[in-house]
Amino acid sequence: MKKVTCSWVKASNPLYISYHDTEWGRPLHDDQALFELLCLESYQAGLSWETVLNKRQAFRKAFYNYDVERVATMTDQELDSLLNNPDIIRHRAKLYATRQNAQAFRQIQITFGSFDHYLWSFVDGSPIVNSVPDYHLLPNQTILSQIISKDLKKRGFSFVGPVCIYSYLQAAGLVNDHEDHCPFKNSSG
Repeated sequence: MKKVTCSWVKASNPLYISYHDTEWGRPLHDDQALFELLCLESYQAGLSWETVLNKRQAFRKAFYNYDVERVATMTDQELDSLLNNPDIIRHRAKLYATRQNAQAFRQIQITFGSFDHYLWSFVDGSPIVNSVPDYHLLPNQTILSQIISKDLKKRGFSFVGPVCIYSYLQAAGLVNDHEDHCPFKNSSG
């Protein structure tokens, strides 16, 4: 018998189920993992999350397992070569944004000590837990995601609009939007 989880989970895709059950909405504090997740959310713009998840391993390989310093120093030639990789989303602006965002990410690490410290300061270090009877009732952005999006853009990030950032906040566990009936609603990980 399949356990009941958030109704947005694609039960036909094991990657989707695993992502929900082991990652999504769990408070994330590792800078490298936060960088990877931010990149994945930025790739999703205009696409489905399932598409991004299906290409995740190829993206890890293409971007040195999201080693921020290595990605920040990738050359135009390296990025252009990725446009020939059929295993990833070949969107020039998104690929170049990965390097740009790595550079901005590094600056935040230098300024705040870690990206984790910077990001979690927006929620005073504690996840916001929302009552979610049905995921269809969730907003696609909030005042918080607008504030963080604006700040990230000011710091040089791209593909980080308020909708992308709200998704990111949910995924990284800063906002707990598991549906109320989901067994992971009150799970700490």
